[in-house]
Amino acid sequence: MSFKVAIIGAGSVGFTMTLISDLLKVPEFAAVEFALTDINPHNLDMIRQIIESIVSVNRLPARVTATTDRRAAITGARYIMSCVRVGGLEAFATDISVPLKYGVDQCVGDTICAGGILYGQRNIPVILDFCRDIREVAEPGALFLNYANPMAMNTWAALEHGGVNTVGLCHGVQHGAHQIAQVLGVEDSELDYVCSGINHQTWYIDIRAKGRKVETDELIAGFEKHPVYSKQEKVRIDVLKRFGVYSTESNGHLSEYLPWYRKRPEEIGRWIDMSDWIHGETGGYLRYSTERRNWFETDFPRFKAEAVKPLGEYRRTTEHASYIIEALETGRTYRGHFNVRNNGVIRNLPADAIIESPGFVDRFGINMVEGIELPIACAATCSVSVSVQRMSVAAAMSGDLDMLKLAVLHDPLVGAICTPDEVWQMVDEMVVAQAQWLPQYAGAIEGAKARLARGTVKTRDWQGAARKTVRSVEELREMKGAHH
Repeated sequence: MSFKVAIIGAGSVGFTMTLISDLLKVPEFAAVEFALTDINPHNLDMIRQIIESIVSVNRLPARVTATTDRRAAITGARYIMSCVRVGGLEAFATDISVPLKYGVDQCVGDTICAGGILYGQRNIPVILDFCRDIREVAEPGALFLNYANPMAMNTWAALEHGGVNTVGLCHGVQHGAHQIAQVLGVEDSELDYVCSGINHQTWYIDIRAKGRKVETDELIAGFEKHPVYSKQEKVRIDVLKRFGVYSTESNGHLSEYLPWYRKRPEEIGRWIDMSDWIHGETGGYLRYSTERRNWFETDFPRFKAEAVKPLGEYRRTTEHASYIIEALETGRTYRGHFNVRNNGVIRNLPADAIIESPGFVDRFGINMVEGIELPIACAATCSVSVSVQRMSVAAAMSGDLDMLKLAVLHDPLVGAICTPDEVWQMVDEMVVAQAQWLPQYAGAIEGAKARLARGTVKTRDWQGAARKTVRSVEELREMKGAHH
């Protein structure tokens, strides 16, 4: 069979290589056309070379094209994947540095919290541009597979305002399940589970190890005695003890979605681990991304070497995309966890929420398991974030700066730290710093600048409670390839 797959943001070299290699492991997909597009021609050329090598070495009839013309790449595509970061490292730096001046200490800042909300404001206009192209030039009924954060906001905008069949995909569920299997002493294949909630706040509400139901006390004991996770996952273990269920997200992620663990500088050290950024380091993902901003240059020879190995030696990953497409095209059923509109799937979350929950895929599409009810504490936590996401999408669509400020005000961590006056000034400062990526707020920027000029809220020069290195926005602006 032959059809076209377009990948937007294909310059994410390693991830694109994974997605395409996974697809080529499906025997029926040997003749698929892969259309790669990115705004960075250098990265695009690198990934083109890699994918062409894979196709050539394995003597496949697959076709590979690469273009900076996104619309051309999408034309005639049946499946469109997105893995873009709008604003690149320069914008990301202000997602972290501006809130820090007001005491908001984030580890990642790409889902909710102040950084995630502003990230959504940058992404949503671009997501809607993708959707317009999909509606106009893609194959009728094309499926948009969004891998980009903030997952829920992007998917919400695409479904409600983009008019495109969309599913959001993340690998947090698989990663958390691997941890659970390890602490229980079983293989990943011996673990069954129902994981449900919203993206990055998804909960393992039913766990079976070798068919046996795992109770909360056993899971707590397993994590507390684990020599690594007991040190790295203190927030997740504490939430497990209090809520009775384990969360999908890393210690650093989860700590910034809740109002309890990062609100007092003197307390943050109790909950994080500095062995790796993902366990809670202040601005950890920004530091990691900055230091590895040119990793694709140094790793390009390795990728090229891997590309000339037979696909028979490649082990297909657990990323959902290839399995979804395989199920839709061949009818082989796939069970996974997908980001879709709720519409009653989870009984105690709002109908309009973008949930992440189990579903099955076959020729008839993505079919979600209905009738799930979250534990009450999980539902309460998710519901707060859903409200923030709803306001954030509304702000991004309307360019309503007051609505944006209300969204940030209602964020759990921001609300635990900042006064309303601090939130209003912080958002003004963020939209001014990111104005070039926020076209919907063009009419509000001068007013924000004027308010900042006479600002009365004091800020502080604070680099966070736990940070290894600090890079300024000015340094980032000078970095070649910082714009994506």
